[in-house]
Amino acid sequence: MTLTQLNYMLAVAEYGNFTTAAEKSFVTQPTLSMQVQKIEEELGVKIFNRGTKPIILTDVGEKIVLQAKRIVDEANRMSDIVSAEKGFVGGVFRLGIIPTIMPTLLPMFLNIFTKKFPKVDLKIEELTTENISKLLNQGHIDAGIAATPLAEDSIIEIPLYHEPFVGYIPESNSLYGNEQIAIEDLDVSEILVLEDGHCFRNHVLNLCQIKQKNNNRFEIKSGSFETLIKLADEGLGMTLLPYLHGIELSKEKQKKIRLFTAPAPAREVSLIHSKSQLKMPIISALRATISSIIRGAIKFDNIKVIPPKKINR
Repeated sequence: MTLTQLNYMLAVAEYGNFTTAAEKSFVTQPTLSMQVQKIEEELGVKIFNRGTKPIILTDVGEKIVLQAKRIVDEANRMSDIVSAEKGFVGGVFRLGIIPTIMPTLLPMFLNIFTKKFPKVDLKIEELTTENISKLLNQGHIDAGIAATPLAEDSIIEIPLYHEPFVGYIPESNSLYGNEQIAIEDLDVSEILVLEDGHCFRNHVLNLCQIKQKNNNRFEIKSGSFETLIKLADEGLGMTLLPYLHGIELSKEKQKKIRLFTAPAPAREVSLIHSKSQLKMPIISALRATISSIIRGAIKFDNIKVIPPKKINR
């Protein structure tokens, strides 16, 4: 059997459909089906139960697919080993970035990085922290940029910067007249937060020591800071934003931004990758590029890192 055949088999296992697997593998469905059948004939077993929708693995198929993934992963690492040995910064690199970081950070470093390292083919996708961790462990992406610490044994965290939180406070709010705000000033019933699935929501809940319950006069599910800002402007509450998001607002809206008194609550933003990652020259290049840019944008010495994981109380 060949690596190509193993990749076809893994595609069927992932998508549960021969047609979809063929499309993702850029081959015709008959070609893919024939190659998978050749593996089954060579091994003398059925790997897939074709009578179900989606197609599922047989008991022995699950063991075969697990072994095939190991073989393919190790084969792919050969070129990574050579690149790392030579210090070559190039090749395909798949990067996941969480939604509350991507809009502000990506424009800051992408143009500079691609010009400095033109041989790197960056494939960037906006993903939740949960999906980044999952895809890193599955080998589907090479690295992620997310809020840390995650405390996952299989993942290495390389801190890039600490980003303070700021308050966005409309004129109608009692805190609007304050030059700075303190954590104890916050009225949890007035804070508008992102929907579940966004780690910045957990930052805010942990910061305010809010239990998982509805504290507002209404319930809202939004994954957008812009929506929360508009609601705050309508007098429906206040919200907290990451510092980089706050400084990108219009001059008029920046009049509603308030910094926290020291130590300012902040999130730790890290470049994360699996322990088995071998594309370290690219990771080092990303880290150096982002770190050099961010030093001029965020200058806070006295901060307190708020964890992104939910704290049960």
